[in-house]
Amino acid sequence: MATVICRRLRGGVYRTSTFSAAVKLAHKKLPNDHGNAYTLHILENEHVEPDRNGLNPTLYNPGAYAGLKKYNRSATESYEVNTLHSDYTRSNAKQIQNTYSIMSSRSLSSAKNNILDFAFSSPVTSQARLPDNTKPQLKNEAEPKLDGYEAEIYSTKEDPRRFQQDRDRPEYKSLCYSNSTQNVCTSVEEGQHLLKQVTFLKSSLTPGVIADYFDKLGHLPDDQMESVRADTKFAMLCRYSIENLQQYSHAELIGILKAFVRLEIPATHSMFSVYEVEFCRRVWNMSTNDLLLVADMWRYLGRSVPRYLEILYSYMELRWKDLNLPQLIQLIYIIGEGRKAPRELMQKLESMVLRHLDSLNLEEIGAVCLGFFKSHNGLSEHLMRKIGDKVSDGMDDISNYALVNVLKMFRFTHVDHLVFLKRLGQIAPGRIPSMGSQGIMHIALSCAALHYLDENVMNAVAATIPDRVAYCRSKDLAKLLWSFGALNYQPPNADQFYATLTSQIRNKLGEFEKFPEHFLTCLLGLVFAKYYPLDLIEFALSEKFVKLATKESLFELKKDLFTLDGSVEIECPEYTGNHLSMELRQEVTEMLQSFSRQDICIKPEVLEAATLIESMLGGPQYVKNHMILPHTRSNDLEVHLDVGEKPIPINVDTVGSPSVSSELKPMGIQITEDLLDQLLDSNRKTVLHKDVEKPKLETGQRRVASSVPKDYTKLLNPDFSSGVPITDNLISMLAMSRALPEKPLCKPKARADAFKLAIQVSNRNHYCYASRHLLGLHNLKRRQLQKLGYVVVELPYWEWFPLLKRTRSEKLAYLHQKIFSSVDYLRG
Repeated sequence: MATVICRRLRGGVYRTSTFSAAVKLAHKKLPNDHGNAYTLHILENEHVEPDRNGLNPTLYNPGAYAGLKKYNRSATESYEVNTLHSDYTRSNAKQIQNTYSIMSSRSLSSAKNNILDFAFSSPVTSQARLPDNTKPQLKNEAEPKLDGYEAEIYSTKEDPRRFQQDRDRPEYKSLCYSNSTQNVCTSVEEGQHLLKQVTFLKSSLTPGVIADYFDKLGHLPDDQMESVRADTKFAMLCRYSIENLQQYSHAELIGILKAFVRLEIPATHSMFSVYEVEFCRRVWNMSTNDLLLVADMWRYLGRSVPRYLEILYSYMELRWKDLNLPQLIQLIYIIGEGRKAPRELMQKLESMVLRHLDSLNLEEIGAVCLGFFKSHNGLSEHLMRKIGDKVSDGMDDISNYALVNVLKMFRFTHVDHLVFLKRLGQIAPGRIPSMGSQGIMHIALSCAALHYLDENVMNAVAATIPDRVAYCRSKDLAKLLWSFGALNYQPPNADQFYATLTSQIRNKLGEFEKFPEHFLTCLLGLVFAKYYPLDLIEFALSEKFVKLATKESLFELKKDLFTLDGSVEIECPEYTGNHLSMELRQEVTEMLQSFSRQDICIKPEVLEAATLIESMLGGPQYVKNHMILPHTRSNDLEVHLDVGEKPIPINVDTVGSPSVSSELKPMGIQITEDLLDQLLDSNRKTVLHKDVEKPKLETGQRRVASSVPKDYTKLLNPDFSSGVPITDNLISMLAMSRALPEKPLCKPKARADAFKLAIQVSNRNHYCYASRHLLGLHNLKRRQLQKLGYVVVELPYWEWFPLLKRTRSEKLAYLHQKIFSSVDYLRG
């Protein structure tokens, strides 16, 4: 009699992508920012010969069988699926059908039954990867050779733990799991004997014997691990191990977990939930070393144990002062891999780092920076400057991995350590060719985030990436293009660089649909650099992608779509493809205008300029403080002048206002250039009224030579040798010298012969660090304003900010010269 066993699986049915038999797949494990490996796939159309049985080979993808969990992607770097957060961590999850039964199975819990699940499937399904001798043999005669392969090799488990390998810190051996510290190996015969004993002893196995069996099985040769995992007797041993967990000593329980790590038991196995509960129960009775070791082994297994970490952090908050240096670094590493920790604990650990900083080596500093970075906790500026000093002195000796981690923290905290950055500019160009594509991306991204342009560094990045582009994830492509675009820098091989990366974007469109934020970042970086791949832009502005970006993503991508749409409309008049709907454009415009009213328009330097220009031109109707190009996300002071350089009213909100039309009237005073020179001569202090006396400069304050134009420092006209007192009334009259006659004001009309001025009050954030090199977005804005016929008049921060402390007359003179000299320059 045949028996059919039906089992209902929890959760929905998840479909995986299928591969055609005519597709060749080359795959390679590469890392992501979450400490997990990802696979780089290179597909080529190729005929695959059937095997000797007439069947096409099947490409096995173990990840397709793992439990899936839907979750929201945050605006940080957690955009990739983290395999550690699987629904199969539930104690009653069932991965594989189990057709095996035991006499006493009815009395076992579902969790215990599930322990046997993985033992009765095919060997390949019980592990995270295929052994080398069972992997499909793919043809590779026509496969392109990828340069820099060795540089791309990265271990998500071993590389972040390099600091533990310091020979001067033997204390790490008791705090962390090391796969290299193997004792005498167990022979194959002994291993088989142990498994046979399980069937004989069964439930009479004592905790000590079970722990000893696991320890010995964990020391079998590597090529025997797979057969052990697939053995039903090993599954029975696992089942018996959880029947009396509370009877194990701390050392025995830790030893069993260590054996699971060596045996590479899948992290999603349900029995781990039972072990996690037991370790949580014991936290307060275990030593600090044991707690950190257990956390390290959970991490090495790839198992997420948030409850255990939560209790561990509570324990550490009470004992943080007792931590020695290795314990401190190991705890920070564990926190980083767990991605979060209480802010209060991180502040305490930061104080400990500051105390031990002189004793830390460079790899440990890198581990500290990475742990704080991954847990979204910044270090203080004071500590970052000390770290910058220490790393600058030893940058020749620091590893690439640790250097990138330090850069991540500088990027996160926005600390500008010029000595460190200059030293980076000396070291990085020589190291970049030997670094992996992700490390290269982080160097470029850090420079862009800090607004620091070092041409040698960026040239090295641009020269290396085209040969490594096959290894780049969608995120890498996005951040690289954004970095060059944001810094407004084009390398010597710009055409090759942009063509290669743009081609790779097309190859990865399927991946970009999963991460629309990366796709838009790519396109914005290209647009900043004045590259417009119209086919990709049309796809980005298609109804399908816009819906994906605005409704299915948690990222605020509407502004990026708006910037892209507005830019292609201005700079690519030949483009006839998709555009955003008027409703979406209006929605984003209102959102940006609301932000502008709350932040940009109320900045004192902008308000001062707007008020003075209104006074100079004759009233607020002649100056409009608004976003001329809303998609560029910043304000300008718009002014229109006719051919006679008289202001034209453009501010609709103030046109026709009684208060405006009646307050400013010309009084008939003839203004000449000589009079203006005499009145504003800064060398004659006797002509200044005491109400506008020039304030004394603070000690050490440098006076900007260009703050007052040279045109106003001529010799005195003898007709006014007695001096003229400057009063508010006279200043108002001077400001009205080019104003319109007193006629009823009407609403502004577009005039083809008018000069349209876009007056920009810049600040340091518009430029690269310690330079006058404009950043990408602001360069894009000026480029588009000029294309629309505007005259861009900049009030640069190095001129305007010092003038804010000067007299009103000096500021008026400066603005007068800036505005009207720009118009005169256009006339030639």
